[in-house]
Amino acid sequence: MPAFTPVPFAVGERLTYDVKFGAIKVGRGSMEVLDTVTLRGRPAWHTRFRVRGGIPFYRVDDVLESWIDRADFNSLRFVQDFEEGGRSREIRYEIFPERAVYRENDKAEQPSVADPLDDGSFLYFVRTIPLDVGQTYEFHRYFRPDRNPVVVKVIGRETITVPAGTFRTIVLQPIIKSKGIFSENGQARIWLSDDAARIMVQMKSRTKIGSLNLYLQSHRPPPPPTATTDTSR
Repeated sequence: MPAFTPVPFAVGERLTYDVKFGAIKVGRGSMEVLDTVTLRGRPAWHTRFRVRGGIPFYRVDDVLESWIDRADFNSLRFVQDFEEGGRSREIRYEIFPERAVYRENDKAEQPSVADPLDDGSFLYFVRTIPLDVGQTYEFHRYFRPDRNPVVVKVIGRETITVPAGTFRTIVLQPIIKSKGIFSENGQARIWLSDDAARIMVQMKSRTKIGSLNLYLQSHRPPPPPTATTDTSR
């Protein structure tokens, strides 16, 4: 059996969020570890981050799904399924860390990087690393080389109150050179609980129609390890 990377999450963890554009509640969000699978012979976590909601004449249903190697925390597969303002697009990436290449849909393979990560897996990766206030971390791990480095700034600590309760948090600014909530123009902020679990308590990001804000509504911790399932895919 491979030695798995220690992490502060497990299958069954589910975080749900109230989604607001500015101060107006417009939908729900979720972040969850769905299951573990065997993907191309590698045990992997299957995670999903979803935001649904909108305002009249503009609806959003964005899904990021990631398959993350449990042994070395590399991305193996990444699916973006976006529906915004009546327009839909789905992009599927197969990522091959052992060869440092990736494939977008049915296109030819392209060069990748060592130890690749995608947008969704970065949300889980930042929960596993030391975060010192005032420090800026650079990671050359985004699976599309031209989008590196991914920058994570640790801004400070705050105690905040959200629907799920009051939390002491660490405040981060993640920057990825891509479109979406973590783009450079989005000026995203993430509040992680300042404890061993490092759950995402709050997130704020700018979009072309205003400020997109997520506030933790509930946290379902994972069941005991014996409840984890393992299927093949």
